[in-house]
Amino acid sequence: MARASHPPGSMARAAVDEDKRRSEPVFDPLPEHVAIIMDGNRRWARERGLPEAEGHSAGVEAVRRILSHAVRRGVRMLSLYAFSRENWARSDDEVAWLLSLLESAIRSETPELIAKGVEVRLLGRLDELPSVTRASILDSIEATNGGDRLGLNIAFNYAGRTEIVDAVRAIVRSGVAADEVDEDLVAAHLYTAGMPDPDLVIRTGGEQRLSNFLIWQTAYAEFFSSPILWPDFGPEALDDALSEYARRSRRFGR
Repeated sequence: MARASHPPGSMARAAVDEDKRRSEPVFDPLPEHVAIIMDGNRRWARERGLPEAEGHSAGVEAVRRILSHAVRRGVRMLSLYAFSRENWARSDDEVAWLLSLLESAIRSETPELIAKGVEVRLLGRLDELPSVTRASILDSIEATNGGDRLGLNIAFNYAGRTEIVDAVRAIVRSGVAADEVDEDLVAAHLYTAGMPDPDLVIRTGGEQRLSNFLIWQTAYAEFFSSPILWPDFGPEALDDALSEYARRSRRFGR
């Protein structure tokens, strides 16, 4: 019987692919929900003598790398702190650039997000954003609805305390009696209603604070601070955070 033939080099490529698969790190446990405070865009630009806008553009490239790597690693949910309500205090030019960057990035990236099975959600006060920015976000949310590999939460015009205020207002408007309010009810009225809480919070740029990010949801999250500025934060740095998470013992007060 004649032996099956293989295209030239196919067996060698298969062997390389198998070796690469075996060499991939295994993170056990793997966090289901990773939240990232993307810090350091402006410092990155200043260190290189570049306009701050270049730092934000480089930050978008970092988002692309990390998103693809999170999907590859099997992370189920990724929350990115893109623009806080406090950021409105920055210069008009910088705010305008950030809004334009988000609008263009989300429009250009939506087809790739669909291909990767990523579902986009917004955390924040959408109604306060300019109409063009709001429309691009809503279009992406609709287009990616049903993505089943990773949920991408973009925290834009977001603040943790504002989120809790909005939840309380919604509860009050619903007419619920005071003694019926509990943690489950509050959680059900947050922007993240129905989502798992973050298991791991990563902050880049060396800072050690949450900066008003998901302050209700991160009550029991593990915190990892990386000295790497966000535009330089890549797959290897994310793997370092995942490895550190896997080494920790989460007791939840027990």
